[in-house]
Amino acid sequence: MRAEHAGTKRDGRWLGLYVLAYLVFLYLPVLLIPLFSFNDSIQAAFPLQGFTLQWYATLYGNPALSGALANSLAIGVVAASGATLCGITVSYMDLYGRSPLAVTISAIARLPILIPGVIVGISLLILVNLIGLGPSRIAIVLGHILVALPTTVVIMRSRFAAIPRTVREAALDLGASDWTTFRRVMLPLSLPAVLSAFMLAFLISFDEFIVVFFLAGTEPTLPLYIWSQLRFPRSLPTVMALGTVILAVSFIIAGTAEILRHRGLGAARRNPA
Repeated sequence: MRAEHAGTKRDGRWLGLYVLAYLVFLYLPVLLIPLFSFNDSIQAAFPLQGFTLQWYATLYGNPALSGALANSLAIGVVAASGATLCGITVSYMDLYGRSPLAVTISAIARLPILIPGVIVGISLLILVNLIGLGPSRIAIVLGHILVALPTTVVIMRSRFAAIPRTVREAALDLGASDWTTFRRVMLPLSLPAVLSAFMLAFLISFDEFIVVFFLAGTEPTLPLYIWSQLRFPRSLPTVMALGTVILAVSFIIAGTAEILRHRGLGAARRNPA
């Protein structure tokens, strides 16, 4: 027994070291971006030269940056709305449609998460050229809906599945139609998940680079703007300052989305009927 306990303790120690090394490998490069964004030097290297906020000051009054940000925000809102609406429809029909077609559509909707982004980008570029759209905002929106759809489907399906079936059955027994049951009962109960799915879909769209690289026309999004600035060494500190702002906003949005999702699931568990 003692030998077995010692072996378990040793295995747990190695597992802890592995997790620590993994976290350092994953997050240390991310933490270096805010650190160097406050460094009073254009070189991202140690030792640090001093503290400064001048790189953040350069973010204001930049028309190219403002235009790229406006494009990303507009595309993100439209794409997130479309992906959330599609995710609600697909996941609801998957659970309550009682149709093999609905199950098949739900499975197909989650496939893009398994396909490499380069393949998705090239395929969409060929498609938009064939239908006459070409690289444009509309093409980017369609591509972002496709990329964000798996996330919204997974979130909404888990939320609908957490609602007891007796709730829907009771509404139907009382004479409500399927549409009324969905609109007046199921959708209000799923509102936290809807908001969570929208916020995460917006983040996916806002940060997406590969699909935009193939589908962008003359109006670049923020990721494309950042990529274009990396060619100029003197722009690196400004890019890191911009990256720090994006990181902070992304963490806030993702954290809020996760809180909303757990709040909705927690409410379903506390009120099972």
